[in-house]
Amino acid sequence: MPHATGTLIRRAGHVLRTSLFAQVLLALVLGVLVGRLWPQAGSSLQPLGDGFVRLIKAVIAPLVFCVVVAGISKAGDLKAFGRIGLKALVWFEVASGLALVIGLVAANVFAPGAGMHIDPASLDKGAVDAKTGGAHLPSAAQFVLEALPDSAVGAFAENALLQVLVLACLVGAALLHLGQEKVPQLLPLIEQAQQVVFTVVGYLMKLAPLAVLGATAHLVGEYGLGAMSTYGKLIAVCYGVALVFLALLGVALKAVTGLSLWKFVRYTREELLLALGTGSSETVLPRMMQKLRAAGCRDDAVGLVLPTGYSFNLDGASIYLSIGTLFIAQAIGVDLSLGQQITVVLVLMLTSKGMAGVPGSAFLALSATASALGVIPAAAVALLLGVDRIMDSMRVATNLLGNCVAVFAVSRWEGALDRVTAKRVLGGGPAPGPAERTAPAEERPRTPDAAPMTTSES
Repeated sequence: MPHATGTLIRRAGHVLRTSLFAQVLLALVLGVLVGRLWPQAGSSLQPLGDGFVRLIKAVIAPLVFCVVVAGISKAGDLKAFGRIGLKALVWFEVASGLALVIGLVAANVFAPGAGMHIDPASLDKGAVDAKTGGAHLPSAAQFVLEALPDSAVGAFAENALLQVLVLACLVGAALLHLGQEKVPQLLPLIEQAQQVVFTVVGYLMKLAPLAVLGATAHLVGEYGLGAMSTYGKLIAVCYGVALVFLALLGVALKAVTGLSLWKFVRYTREELLLALGTGSSETVLPRMMQKLRAAGCRDDAVGLVLPTGYSFNLDGASIYLSIGTLFIAQAIGVDLSLGQQITVVLVLMLTSKGMAGVPGSAFLALSATASALGVIPAAAVALLLGVDRIMDSMRVATNLLGNCVAVFAVSRWEGALDRVTAKRVLGGGPAPGPAERTAPAEERPRTPDAAPMTTSES
């Protein structure tokens, strides 16, 4: 018996030493315990999570630049890159529109705010202003202008992903135009820089458990678990709708690519748990790009679709905003007509596109929607202040999986997906080695779907 116990302890120790998933899961549990038992100490641990997010953000812009430039150059067809971008935008609009509609239907059916009888005059409008820090959502014209860089250095310094994408597209197009005869060393240099960045990301991921511990302890210590009872029905509806939406995404992924969303979740469980623990999908963007490339998606599709989705395809935020709008209306006793609810969808389709990177963006989008309707007082938006942080996990997981599904779907639509590799990797098989992954698409080894692949992982 002692021998068996010792063996079990050794195995558990080995798993903790070697598995990032186990380390992050343990950190998540410890974070909840620390925040619950010692709230003040838990609240003070926020810098652990914030510091990790800052370090990851520092490498996102150079990584996106390198992946996109290399992807365009190796694909050898700028028109194909343009088609990928257009198809991605179409997918984003359909997916986020569907998320909004499902959210509204669920809010009508389950009415999470009914019976609360809140007087808007009793709410503090200043609390919303404090949350947003005086920020505002950009107009459509301003959004487009802000996506265009006015400084190459500034785009990287401010970590403006859309601006970095524009620069990467220009550099990739220039490389294609000049050809390897004129700039023979530049593309290998960019690919080497890309590998350096991925190596740095590998170092930073060793700090992930500390980040999850700090972020979780702060969340529980600062907000407690009381909001779970006060907003229980709203939380249940939002998370339930997110699960339904993800199930529909899984069906769409299966129909378009033949791949399983559940297998993809298992394949990326470490990244998903880290995103949930830190409340930020940006912390896993580099790793997700790496895993999507290893799962058979072409570099140019990954480099364009995934970062763009962070600004254009916020499915989880769309669900939260649509349900939140009706929750507020129901809580203050306002009955929205069908026409007004259609207005909600149209307004949120626009405002949700300018949310990325804006402080308190969800409240700004809700305020804009309330103003457009003209029947919900702006102060009523403060009703969601107590539950907003708890919704982060739902928004982060749904946004992230929605964007990854978009990468697979658009890649398949454009012929940029190696389904044999994808099925093998998602099924637990080895990822392609560097030689296979960096080879042009037409030079990669191909086998029928039913035939086994024997490529070994380097």
